[in-house]
Amino acid sequence: MIDRNPLLEAALDSLPDGIALVDVLGVVVCWNQSAEAITGYTAGELLGRPTPEPLSPLLLGTAPGDELEIAAPQSGPAVLVRLHHKLAHELRAITRTIVLRDGLGERIGIAAVFHPAEQLDALPHGDSHEDTAVEASQADLEDRLGLEFDNFDRGGSPFGLLWISVDQAAELRKTHGAGACHAMLEKVQHALARGLRPGEEMGRWGEDEFLVIAHERTDAMLAAHAQTLAGLSRTADFRWWGDRVSLTVSIGAAQAVQGRDRSLAPLLALAREGMETSTHAGGNRVTSAPRHFDGGDVSPSAECVAADAAGRQR
Repeated sequence: MIDRNPLLEAALDSLPDGIALVDVLGVVVCWNQSAEAITGYTAGELLGRPTPEPLSPLLLGTAPGDELEIAAPQSGPAVLVRLHHKLAHELRAITRTIVLRDGLGERIGIAAVFHPAEQLDALPHGDSHEDTAVEASQADLEDRLGLEFDNFDRGGSPFGLLWISVDQAAELRKTHGAGACHAMLEKVQHALARGLRPGEEMGRWGEDEFLVIAHERTDAMLAAHAQTLAGLSRTADFRWWGDRVSLTVSIGAAQAVQGRDRSLAPLLALAREGMETSTHAGGNRVTSAPRHFDGGDVSPSAECVAADAAGRQR
């Protein structure tokens, strides 16, 4: 009879993802070669020992210092976690956990599958000018972007990005001050939120800018969604000391494409390019960003389109 253990070990070691098995007592019973490469911890250091605290976010979805409990859901969603590599540098990883049960349904442990997240620190975003609220929003969106792109890259749901800039922000800040601009941005954010679809997320991506993570299936659908949001922004009734300020936005739309978009940064750059094109054309418009391919060509079917928002108001 063939001994299946060497075959199983060889199969696990051939996988690009880190694979870890932890028993019901929190003892590590499997740690493949990819797990070693990702974390710096070797199987010899971990097998037969309780899960070390630095690895608890990766294996059990807890923060360092939390009590380790085998309490993961039956099949956990992908989670972006932060931990420290054995060499002490910060490591961001996307992990999924599955509770393991025996034939009688008794819990016997956890399987964790994980891989490094894309380096999110290099993602382009707007300037926050040390605004802590904006920086917190950017950090939350970066985490969500990492999960969305990871899911997309592995054959999951399509998604696109809408980079939104408020056309009147800079002038209002100059003429009426930061307080007026802050109140105006809140009004725009509430107006835009009314048009979000279930599962979408929006947040501040810069001092005067927002980012929407959308789930449209095509460029045309994403552009139509952006037009709807542009229309909603114009309905925001913003008044300051009795003066009504008409509001408009410039939007750049970029749809992720399987086989083309291999990282987040270029996709975000396309969305920003579209937003800047809309702004330079006078604002109050939506631009679908051009598609740049490896050969340097631009797809004829995806040329830069800068169209006036429906019902344009000045």
